[in-house]
Amino acid sequence: MIQRVLALVKMELLKLIREPANLFMNLLFPAVLTLVFGLAFGALGGGDGSLFDMMAPGLFAYACIFIIMTVSMSFTDDRENGLLKRINVTPTTSTQFIGSHIITNMLIAIIQLTIVFLLSLLMGYRPNVDVFGVIMAFIFMLFLSLCSVGLGLITATIAKSAGAASGLSFIFILPQMFFGTFIILPEGIRIISAFLPSYYVTDAITVIFGGGSPFAVGILIQLGIIALMGLVIVILGIFLFRKYGKV
Repeated sequence: MIQRVLALVKMELLKLIREPANLFMNLLFPAVLTLVFGLAFGALGGGDGSLFDMMAPGLFAYACIFIIMTVSMSFTDDRENGLLKRINVTPTTSTQFIGSHIITNMLIAIIQLTIVFLLSLLMGYRPNVDVFGVIMAFIFMLFLSLCSVGLGLITATIAKSAGAASGLSFIFILPQMFFGTFIILPEGIRIISAFLPSYYVTDAITVIFGGGSPFAVGILIQLGIIALMGLVIVILGIFLFRKYGKV
């Protein structure tokens, strides 16, 4: 069982490397975005360093939510190519197949956070955080990637092609971009953020990297919320894709 899952994870990682669009969205896009914002708003680029410091934690979540697009396109493409039907007649279960996607995208989330964090340091960002705070930030990102996989499955359920999936995924991406990352919102509109996974991740990482304790009650509550959201969304995504995804 473990060998089959690991083989599928290897297959998905190789697919990522071979697909320029997916490679760009998952790895190169976060790097380019961080460099652009760092040069525009960071002290190293001649901008307001404090503004980039405020925006940097949101860049972590901003990069991870695009996993929704790549997951939805991957599942839709696998369905169109008949891969899912072929898997159904092998010893590999659909749970193992979806589990491999979850593991793959968690690994991608870790790479994304590492890239954004290192480039942010290069751009002059200096978080007040210890090793436990960094570990907690990685944990938050793992649960955000879980949410993204679930939303990607929901998108793949609706979409009839990979091209349609890329467009429909923005139904879930755009709200998280504007209401859950680094964009400062008026108090009245901020209530929308309470329904978005990226908000809790951005808010928690902002506090942790600002010198707050990663084990503070508020942080642990947010961790519980994002963990619960991740589990509910991915279970819902699996259920909908199995029932209506026309595997």
